[in-house]
Amino acid sequence: MSNNLRFSGHESFQCRFYWLKKGYDFIQNNGDFNSDDAPVQLGVGKNMVTGIRFWLKAFGVFDYENKILSELGNRIFDENGWDPYLEDPGTLWLLHYYLVKENYASAYAIIFNELRKERPEFNQNHFNSIVEQQGGSFSPNTLKTDLQIFSRTYIPREDSKDLDETYSGLLTELNLVTKTKKETEIKGKTAKVDWYSIEPKRRNEIPKEVLFYCILEGNPNSNSISFESMYNKGVGSAFALSREGLTEKLEEIDGKYSWVTFSNEAGIRELQLAQIEPAFDILKEYYEG
Repeated sequence: MSNNLRFSGHESFQCRFYWLKKGYDFIQNNGDFNSDDAPVQLGVGKNMVTGIRFWLKAFGVFDYENKILSELGNRIFDENGWDPYLEDPGTLWLLHYYLVKENYASAYAIIFNELRKERPEFNQNHFNSIVEQQGGSFSPNTLKTDLQIFSRTYIPREDSKDLDETYSGLLTELNLVTKTKKETEIKGKTAKVDWYSIEPKRRNEIPKEVLFYCILEGNPNSNSISFESMYNKGVGSAFALSREGLTEKLEEIDGKYSWVTFSNEAGIRELQLAQIEPAFDILKEYYEG
């Protein structure tokens, strides 16, 4: 499994708010991330060029190896795209889902799909331990940096004097992750250590259409999707939804789409689809009304 794990590559930069749009436009204009003038064209430092390329891949916007912009990237970030400047909070939830799903930046899939379920509160040692359990052999500094970037992605930096830097993590508005400092004993010594918490919640702020798209995208050509699979491995896991929260969302979806039924009877809890609809059609309706 260690061959599938990836840490670093972001050059110690969290994805800034406009980096995905900036990178998308650069690619559309036939830009080459390896060219000497890429920093000038992108208006950033050389290491940031590498960071932008990394996050385009991590968020499922661009397949760098195959030089292909994804349908997601085109639909959102094109000049006439749905939300090129990320003004709709639903887009941030969508990008979060892809960050976990793509598993290009392994920390996010590990934390949301595994670590938070074992430990609603966790610290650096717990993160290092679960990576090691999966067969990963990475330096402590590499894993420390990755958890720091995870933190900056989801939590505003209170220690920064630069307001833009404080709020530059792309997904801070989602309020998915909290951080506190606790006196913790490590190797016989007590020190103040960062602890992270991701509680399962109802998350009423997630648009039902975005959630439904993610369900369809993750279960292509399925007419019946069990509640437990959604809760344990799908949207319930990625979005850290409580059972009540996922149930309420599925009931909302049932209420909106005539071809969808959420069966919530004893012994049978599943989403039943009378027809197969392209997942992107759900998003089109959400963005275009």
